[in-house]
Amino acid sequence: MRISDVLQSKSLRDVVTIRPDAGVRELLATLAENNIGAVVVSADGTSLDGIVSERDVVRTLHSDGTVINAVVSSIMTPQVKTCSPEDELDVVMQIMTDGRFRHIPVISDGQVVGIVSIGDMVKQKIDQLQFERDQLDSYVHQG
Repeated sequence: MRISDVLQSKSLRDVVTIRPDAGVRELLATLAENNIGAVVVSADGTSLDGIVSERDVVRTLHSDGTVINAVVSSIMTPQVKTCSPEDELDVVMQIMTDGRFRHIPVISDGQVVGIVSIGDMVKQKIDQLQFERDQLDSYVHQG
């Protein structure tokens, strides 16, 4: 199974982005309005400048209560692990588990084409296992 399979199964396929110079208040509104946990940081909407998550806000808020007045570039992760649509799901899940992060941008031809969460991948794995179970059950019980 590949990352492209996960992208195809997602109900929200649009990549939500935010500019590096946007305010943290705008970031929080974007996260809440889209019911997501991370946003791709992009100056032009297609390139990858970084990623910023709810955790980034919370961790910075813990040490700096004025972060709400800051810009996204001051709290984002600039060195971002990425994957491609052709990457194997299990490999990407292991990278995310080892790196202890929950969202990974999907890059194709130098542009952001999606973002997947560990939850998206777990759902895809469960769906695959249920399909295989149903196929085996059908095979065992056929007359």
